Amino acid sequence: MKMIKQGYHRLFEADAETARIVSEMLLDLERHGMDAVRRYSSQFDQWSPESFELSEQQIAEAVSRVPEQILEDTAYSQDNVRGFAKAQMEMFRDLEVEIRPGAVLGHKNIPIRSLASYIPGGAYPLFGSAQMSIIPARVAGVENIYAFTPPVKGGGYYPATINAMRQAGADRIFILGGVPALAMAAFGMEDLQPVDMICGAGNKYVAEAKRQLFGRCGIDLLAGPSEIAIIADGSVEPYIVAADILGQAEHDLNTGLILICFDEDYARRCLDEIARQLPQLGTRNIAEPAWNNNGQVCLADSREEAVALCDDWAPEHLEVLAAPSEQQYYLQRLRNYGSLFLGEETTVAYGDKTIGTNHILPTSRAARSTGGVWVGKFLKTVTYQRCTPTASVEIGEVVERQCQAEHLPGHAQSATVRLEKYRR
Repeated sequence: MKMIKQGYHRLFEADAETARIVSEMLLDLERHGMDAVRRYSSQFDQWSPESFELSEQQIAEAVSRVPEQILEDTAYSQDNVRGFAKAQMEMFRDLEVEIRPGAVLGHKNIPIRSLASYIPGGAYPLFGSAQMSIIPARVAGVENIYAFTPPVKGGGYYPATINAMRQAGADRIFILGGVPALAMAAFGMEDLQPVDMICGAGNKYVAEAKRQLFGRCGIDLLAGPSEIAIIADGSVEPYIVAADILGQAEHDLNTGLILICFDEDYARRCLDEIARQLPQLGTRNIAEPAWNNNGQVCLADSREEAVALCDDWAPEHLEVLAAPSEQQYYLQRLRNYGSLFLGEETTVAYGDKTIGTNHILPTSRAARSTGGVWVGKFLKTVTYQRCTPTASVEIGEVVERQCQAEHLPGHAQSATVRLEKYRR
């Protein structure tokens, strides 16, 4: 492997100052409730409405201001996400098996009761994020879905985001951002009961609040900053490779970016194309330093080495820009990624917005151990068991001996009393 361009990929890391700030805020919010929510919302977002929750009239008014094309495109995108979630749901089934005569084991798939869906958007109208947590949860059978999004700087909210939340299936919509939003959901304030899970992306304070609230409620995963890895075998024009790299670079100054090629001449043509496209990008102020500081380009000696590099990097998004005849090879062998995009006909932005897969994905090499958000994230697979008296004696004899061997007399006694009863 040869490096053509070095870069720094910032992984999720402990930030003592952010952790301290968030911890102090959460303690304050738990102690002072809505008074603290209002204080922080006014301080950070200059937002202090009479109620943070939108009324049905406000929701309808916001939806009425959404251009028809955005309404249609949102419906199209949400249909794809919903269709894929429903197909995924079909794989779940309850199970019951008689493991030994008279001993029955089973499992049930039970949806969580309530969810707080956090949709970022203080700076940009990221209304596509609404469908990614709300729709799979609704398909899974979650009863109560509460959607939170920060206010637009200076006040108000994006009508397209409100429409996306409502069409995705949110029961209640709150215009409240950051740590106060997560605290309101996790602790339960006013008539909102504490939720079972928080789901969605956000800035470093949101990510840290989710980390600290985990255990108080569930979370989907810790995500950010964004990442893309591209394996390019030279069959795709460099301008496409460059566009896909820069499409992710505009996310964040800390975006992780790596391009894996097999030919140095091709790699340098991709570098030249990135340099050509950057000045034309409206988000150059973010994309350029992200690429300059974090972008990596390396040469792999073989397909096997490219796969090994990618699996070690474990990217959030992985594009395989390879000839059609090569794509199956990578699909069968790659293991560590959040979402995989095969061929030049698709790109990360398709997954982010419209195609139907989820864009809430693992970052910072978490893809080694988990996938992204999907319908199964909102289901608990719980087990049960029952026995006949005869089976209880058979199993109890083994349990009694094992507990005694482990020096747990109380455990053993719970088996012994059954043996004494059912041996009669």
